[in-house]
Amino acid sequence: MDVEIAEERIVVLTDRFSLDHAEGRAWSRRADAFGTVAKLGGLLNRAASEDYECVYRERRLQPFWRLHAVAVAEYERARSYTVAVAPSVRSVELLGQTVAAEQGRLRLSGVESCRDETTREYLFDGLSRAENPALAAYLQFPGAALDAEALAEAARNGTVVVPPENKASMLVREVVSSAIGKIDADRVLEERVSVDVVDLVYRPVYAFRYRHGGKEAVMEFDGLTGEIRPDGATFEQYLGKVLDPRFLLDVGVEAVNIFVPGTQLVRIVVEQGAKHLAQQRDSGQDG
Repeated sequence: MDVEIAEERIVVLTDRFSLDHAEGRAWSRRADAFGTVAKLGGLLNRAASEDYECVYRERRLQPFWRLHAVAVAEYERARSYTVAVAPSVRSVELLGQTVAAEQGRLRLSGVESCRDETTREYLFDGLSRAENPALAAYLQFPGAALDAEALAEAARNGTVVVPPENKASMLVREVVSSAIGKIDADRVLEERVSVDVVDLVYRPVYAFRYRHGGKEAVMEFDGLTGEIRPDGATFEQYLGKVLDPRFLLDVGVEAVNIFVPGTQLVRIVVEQGAKHLAQQRDSGQDG
């Protein structure tokens, strides 16, 4: 079997909305972030309902993976065919051969030349690694292929670039494995899997954390669809999912600083995670 894999690309989808627009839309629905109780309280006490403060705002690039695979198989196999004929038929002259009829049937033998070609697109959430076909909705929006330096520049300009939890190599293996189908063949002439798209796609998301009545909640605004989510999260809250000890085995402080603009919090989390790993190793040696 031949396996062809395209070069990995980073594609950043272009925002349709500005930060100001996103913040205005999110602010208009800020009460939704605190649930039904907060909205009812606002109806009874308008002054209290206006007692909101935006304590944090961010624009982040959130990742998902897009892989596209084409599987081709050409093969041959011997097959027999049964053809019904009239009861009175004793034989049939077919392709220069006389084929005898038995009990109203002709039995023919031949070799089938076959070609199977399947095409499939795979979309994986960059944080959970779960396959999510709904991400296809973002592929209609324009974007540009960038490199790691361009992402670093975006981070320096204030954008949070979320690193994917899953690696391209792991997903490619999964895609190739699923693309290989079972072939019923006597002789395989060609078997090939081509993963012709391996894209790490970043989509823009805006998040706003509000404080009200001693509580905090987050509104998310989708920078492409314009959808608002009252149960959103900021990158600080994603840290527990992305920068866990397993992730820290592969990513050091220097690498993390590329993704997150000027956040001391990330540095602290990484250092604490590294200490945690060291403590685990030490305790294992003591045991």
